[in-house]
Amino acid sequence: MSNKIKAVTFDLWDTIIDDESDEPKRMAQGLRSKPDERHHLVLEALNRHNEISSEDLAIGYGVANAAFVKCWKGHSITWTARERLEVLLNGLGRTLPEDELTGVADAMGRMEVDIPPDPIAGAKDAIAELSESYKLCIVSDTIVTPGSGLRDLLEGHGLKQYFSGFAFSDEVGHSKPDRSMFDSAAAQMGCDFSEMVHIGDRDHNDVKGPQALGMRAVLFTAKRDVDKDMTSADGICEAHADLPSVITALDA
Repeated sequence: MSNKIKAVTFDLWDTIIDDESDEPKRMAQGLRSKPDERHHLVLEALNRHNEISSEDLAIGYGVANAAFVKCWKGHSITWTARERLEVLLNGLGRTLPEDELTGVADAMGRMEVDIPPDPIAGAKDAIAELSESYKLCIVSDTIVTPGSGLRDLLEGHGLKQYFSGFAFSDEVGHSKPDRSMFDSAAAQMGCDFSEMVHIGDRDHNDVKGPQALGMRAVLFTAKRDVDKDMTSADGICEAHADLPSVITALDA
């Protein structure tokens, strides 16, 4: 018989938060898209010291982003915004004064806090209901916005209060599906893996990763469903309104 569930861990992007729902808000305010604004911030900073063309910067960005993805997917490490900037600048053979480097990295890390993407429909109600029966923890990779900013994002949506723990890859040192992410969550929840279930939208990271440790896993498909026909998940959830009953069924 399976152990009773004591804790539920959640992926963040496209599980709780609709990843690109901030882009229409930016457009409505006449702002650049996030990728274009990041490009502009670096271009502006570099051109204060030694001119560089937008085209040359774009080439550097392409190489640096490919290196980031290689490190993320191949080694379960997500560089911080500052580390990504440093890789970009090193590749271009350029530098920025410390205060400007910090300023650009901080500005990039605040974009999704200042103009936040929205929660997926029903997320708050489902999380509030689950928090009455289980300890809850976020287990999320950080791509540009750091864990500190993601806490602010959750707080702004009235969601942070429901979570007892947070395992963000920039703070843990590795990203999913590395064991250290789930070790951090288990330690914060005071639970064994057999007493935990993880919710997420990616079979490799959010299902097979935790299952390999003895956790149960639910594939969430409201925003991303490309893995649903090949998943090994213990359950599939298509909408947050169904999530409490899915967890209850696993806990029965």
